[in-house]
Amino acid sequence: MNEKKVIDDENNSVSEGKISEINKHAVKIRHGRKRIRDTIIQLLQLFIGASIASIGLEIFLIPNEVIDGGVVGLAIMARYLTQLPFGVFLVSFNIPFLYLAYKHIGKKFVVSTIIAIIMLSLCSEVANQFPRATTDPFLAAIFGGIIDGIGVGLIMRAGGSLDGTEIVAIIGDKHSPFSVGEIVMFINLFILSGAGFIFGWDQAMYSLVAYFVIAKMIDVVTKGLDESYAIMIVSNNPHELKDVLNSVIRGVTLLHGEGGYTGDPKEIVYCVVNRLEVTKIKDIVLSVDEHAFVTINAVHDIVGGRFKKSH
Repeated sequence: MNEKKVIDDENNSVSEGKISEINKHAVKIRHGRKRIRDTIIQLLQLFIGASIASIGLEIFLIPNEVIDGGVVGLAIMARYLTQLPFGVFLVSFNIPFLYLAYKHIGKKFVVSTIIAIIMLSLCSEVANQFPRATTDPFLAAIFGGIIDGIGVGLIMRAGGSLDGTEIVAIIGDKHSPFSVGEIVMFINLFILSGAGFIFGWDQAMYSLVAYFVIAKMIDVVTKGLDESYAIMIVSNNPHELKDVLNSVIRGVTLLHGEGGYTGDPKEIVYCVVNRLEVTKIKDIVLSVDEHAFVTINAVHDIVGGRFKKSH
């Protein structure tokens, strides 16, 4: 009887081991399929972004001698001076920046950026065959900036980049008191000034307009039109405030803190809302506790949780 029980236990252990191996194999297959799917989606997004950006550049900006900032702007000026293909300069100018990115940022970013640069170079050669959409440089700056910004934003959402100056800015941000945006702006002032010497100062000013339009559209694509905000509230009535907020928004969290001066325990109310709800939340907070301390910060991305954008 005992021998039979031992054999049954051994068989059960073997069966459980086989089931465990099968489950592990199934999980590995699912992960592999997800990686393949994610890679295909990323490549498709890079291609669509490069195609859209090439239309903005080749049909609007470049024919009207209006440039973008960064390496793209340098490539446009070099093309004008030498009459060589735009893609040749886009690739060659980005090589040293890609090396820096590989050393300081990571391989995945570099691979995505190389793919994006090659795709934009190829798409630009195709888009170059089409006639320009307008001869008005101001219209070209506005609409070319919108289209180019959408394309670049899609590339950035896919984890790539077209502009080596952003790589320098990211690295410089870690070793200097200046932010990424300040470093990029400083570099682009020199590049846009160069456009003034090559194309004329009117075109340089149109290029500045295009640069700001592109930057805004990149923000729209990467962050979305419906911006979200994180609100932290220090109140003497945290539980009452939590109950009221829970009745009007989707989720509220209580964080346990301590007064830095008094040492008294504090309950901090935390929630994430969309742009349209900010004013309503402030009114609710002040109606419950007019002495509440409220901080509001823009949120660039949200993953998971119960937060849903209202329609």
